[in-house]
Amino acid sequence: MWLTRPDPAARALPAFGRSGAIVPKAALTLARAAGLSAALAALPGLAPGRAAAEEGLPARTRIELLTLNGFDPVSYFLEGGPQAGLARFELSWGGQVWRFSSGANRAAFRDDPPAYAPRLGGYDAAGILEGRLVDADPLVFAVIGERLYLFRDAGRRARFLAEPDLARQAEAAWPAVSRLQDVPPDAPPTDAPR
Repeated sequence: MWLTRPDPAARALPAFGRSGAIVPKAALTLARAAGLSAALAALPGLAPGRAAAEEGLPARTRIELLTLNGFDPVSYFLEGGPQAGLARFELSWGGQVWRFSSGANRAAFRDDPPAYAPRLGGYDAAGILEGRLVDADPLVFAVIGERLYLFRDAGRRARFLAEPDLARQAEAAWPAVSRLQDVPPDAPPTDAPR
């Protein structure tokens, strides 16, 4: 019994081989695939089994994440607070893409990324104290001891501002908690690829 109507294309006429004998569709498909593979192998640069490096292609695609939802990290330290960064002022550092509101801010970050990058990997500082990686809101922040800390909500931020020693405790907990993340090691800053 059919639960759905059969596809009429599935009842197509059988394929005939060179000798006139009926050839099952699976065998015909395999023969076509083998012929296609041989044709591709004959083309320059498409031979199967050659390493990507031999072809001059990247071995893998690397995905870099946009940091701070595109806000300029230098602007957190300037009057007026965080400003949206622009795609034309991008920089790649630490496996992430950073955007800046001006070329001057990008140059300042390029000269000293750790001075402007959020502390604790950009995670919620209160979450780090709890031993967890908690996403932070880039608009809920505090500059404590000339360092940028991000928080998930205003309550967590208020707690850190009331007790500045919590920042030191979070910094001490960070090495152990940072092992929970899967990010590439810090690399020198470069212009982000387009």
